[in-house]
Amino acid sequence: MRWIYKLPLRFRSLFHRSRVENELNDEIRFHLERLTDEFAQQGMMPEEARFAAVRELGGVEQIKEECRDMRRVNYIENLVQDVRFSLRLLAKNPGFTVVGIFILSLGMCGSLAIFGFVDAALIKPLPYRNSTRLVGVTESDAMFPRAYLSYPDYLDWKKLNNVFNSMDVWGGTGFLLRTAEGTQPVAGVRVSAGFFRTLGITPLLGRDFSAGEDQAGAPKTVMLTYAGWQKWFGGKPEVVGRPVTLNGISYTIIGVLPRDFQFAPRGYADLWTTLQGTDPCDLRRSCHSLEGLGRLKDGASVETALAEMKTIAADLERQYPGSNRGQSASVVPLAEVIVGDIRPILLVLLGGAGLLLLIAYVNVAGLLVARSEGRKREIAVREALGASSWRLIRQFATEGLLLVAISGALGLLSAEWIIKLLTRLIPPDMMAGMPYLQGLGLNLHVWVFSAAISLLAAGLYSVTPILRLSLSEMREGLAEGSRGSAGTMWRRVGSNLVAVELAIAMVLLSGAGLLGKSLYRLLHVDLGFQPDHLAMLEVAAPPVRYAKDPQVVELGRRVIGRIASLPGVRSVGIVTQGLPLSGNSNTDWIRFVGRPYNGEHNEVNERHVSSAYFTTLQAKLLRGRYFTDADDASKPRVVIINQALARKYFPNEDPLGKKYGDGGLSRGSIKEIVGVVDDVKEGTLDSEIWPAEYIPFNQSPDTYFAVVVRTSQAEQSVLPTLDAVIHQIDPDTGTRGEMTMTERIHGSQTAYLHRSSTWLIGGFATLALLLGVVGLYGVIAYSVSRRTREIGVRIALGAQRSTVYGLILKEAGWLISVGIAAGLLGSIVAATLMHKLLFGTQAYDVPTLAAVASLLAISALFASYIPARRATRVDPMVALRYE
Repeated sequence: MRWIYKLPLRFRSLFHRSRVENELNDEIRFHLERLTDEFAQQGMMPEEARFAAVRELGGVEQIKEECRDMRRVNYIENLVQDVRFSLRLLAKNPGFTVVGIFILSLGMCGSLAIFGFVDAALIKPLPYRNSTRLVGVTESDAMFPRAYLSYPDYLDWKKLNNVFNSMDVWGGTGFLLRTAEGTQPVAGVRVSAGFFRTLGITPLLGRDFSAGEDQAGAPKTVMLTYAGWQKWFGGKPEVVGRPVTLNGISYTIIGVLPRDFQFAPRGYADLWTTLQGTDPCDLRRSCHSLEGLGRLKDGASVETALAEMKTIAADLERQYPGSNRGQSASVVPLAEVIVGDIRPILLVLLGGAGLLLLIAYVNVAGLLVARSEGRKREIAVREALGASSWRLIRQFATEGLLLVAISGALGLLSAEWIIKLLTRLIPPDMMAGMPYLQGLGLNLHVWVFSAAISLLAAGLYSVTPILRLSLSEMREGLAEGSRGSAGTMWRRVGSNLVAVELAIAMVLLSGAGLLGKSLYRLLHVDLGFQPDHLAMLEVAAPPVRYAKDPQVVELGRRVIGRIASLPGVRSVGIVTQGLPLSGNSNTDWIRFVGRPYNGEHNEVNERHVSSAYFTTLQAKLLRGRYFTDADDASKPRVVIINQALARKYFPNEDPLGKKYGDGGLSRGSIKEIVGVVDDVKEGTLDSEIWPAEYIPFNQSPDTYFAVVVRTSQAEQSVLPTLDAVIHQIDPDTGTRGEMTMTERIHGSQTAYLHRSSTWLIGGFATLALLLGVVGLYGVIAYSVSRRTREIGVRIALGAQRSTVYGLILKEAGWLISVGIAAGLLGSIVAATLMHKLLFGTQAYDVPTLAAVASLLAISALFASYIPARRATRVDPMVALRYE
């Protein structure tokens, strides 16, 4: 303990206070005795000399306090006293303490949880080297602001640009992987050779793709993801150099990607191969199937890159008017590519959580104001006994900090639990496209945000009581000491706070109502078919075995025949290029026979379907006929169009018998329209209906197709059987995606995002409504308690109960009206800001706003009725003795 004596005196006093105090007493006694001796030598009597010495010294206790202040001991002691006193106050008022901590921790929990998601998606940098220099590079046209890129255009863009250090492309695909357990479909990605170097990713094992491995004729190589390495090869390092069979072709494994590597734009992938530009689509400039990735040069901005790529696209349009007409460029930060779809939802949720936090602030502030009114006399006595304003403020600050510290700790613990719960509720397929949410929890950013909102709350709760208790009011409280002295002021402050709470609750309730209505309309949008009793399965046949179209057609017929013979199956259909609700993609550019043509792109959705496909969907045939099984390659090419295509390109004529083909009207592309079906929702639930063409599967088959089955029983029961039947037909055929159409609808990303935002905002709104109503009840109940004597006099003089009800409810009605009016304005503004999340619902939807206002008004009036009813039962004799 000798090290203590090496410290300055003010620090030693913290560890050995008694020793330091004894030293101080000895020093003062020495000075006092010296002065006493001096006065005694001047002829004073001993008693007179001591009194004179004390007067000269200025007071022993005052000197001791000055010395302690110089050592700053008082500051620390006072802080300890303030903390102890605050803890006693909180323990003495358990009702206030529990309610205040619960409300504040609730608001902080919601804000911290949502901020955790916002931080992961919008603030935290992407897990790539110098990620701010990475951009997504794609084409752009009138229908697609960010369209896919063709392989020939990519080669030209890469060669001609001066803004990228490197530019690469990637495209999603699927493979059939042969394993010891059998053939299974796996998700894969084709990339140009420099893709991982552009990202700044180094393989965990083995090597990256070498320059030239993406050229035609180069060896077939593949890189495994960490999950695929563990799943198929047990994490063995000797996997590098081993062969693996994909789609019946041998590839060589050259490396394993890092464990935490994910490329969110692609979503989940098992393996990565090189894009060698040999696929039929890669050879055509008009076929778009790729997305670009670029790393900006130093000094180059996104705007500069966009301008240059648009210039290159314009030059290519002049060189290739047939394929590149109307094709421009899009260059956006890679972070925007990844989180662009969920950014509006996260911001809306953060705004809702912020409003809930604000209403929690306001509610607890109201509690503190009410509590400070009950302490007016105490504060006035302390001020009269010499406590300075700063000393009183410090006491309030300590109390506020303690309240916030406890609430913040509970809020953080609850937020971590909520974050993990919400993360687990995200479907696995959707989580694959949002890898930045994996392992989400409390991090440095969340802790800093927690500290910020805690300090804001502490400052608010420290200042609020002292502002309401000026020194003049303290003196009045000391002089009057009555309960009624604070009533008018607190009612005024409490009323203002309650009006704010009701307005915030109105905004949140309106947002929840609009989102709920939007979700209902989204889930009940006209699909153009009957989704019930529909099951589906995706099938991938080995391309090597089914290299010719007749072989694929025969496989399709066998699949349809075997499944149609199953018990409970009513009809079976096949579709390629995408199931309903898969998105407006896989498009075709068409040109009509006999019409003027200037190179414009008439872009339509393209689907290849079997003869019973529309019957299986129960899509309505408007004109003409369905396909038959005889519509094969030996017959003239035919096509069925949807009503949107007929409406757009044949507005005042019958489309049956009309013909169209590709941009050059090549002989093999010309098709005759034989039918028109009602619009089937091919895009997402919230997308518009596009023109669509349906081509017979037998005339344009594909080894990758989906089977759609209509059942007469519960559709879930047939799913296991479908997979077994496919593998009985061909064990090397892969299957995946077994689900019902209802599951597809409700589990879609569009529905999930709308549903989750609705539930979360609805939860915030419910809590806000509860807090607002409770706050109103507290104000009215307090008002009634302060006016007990007045009400008793009125009743004693003959006032009717209806008059007393009117007196109380009039005050409540005014607060409710002000809160709802302000909330309506805020609701319209908030709904306008989140209009992108609303489907089929206007920001100023009158029925929703009226319903929400009615709900809030009824709830608030009911909360006001309880104290009003209590007021009518006041005994006049008791009331006259009140106070």
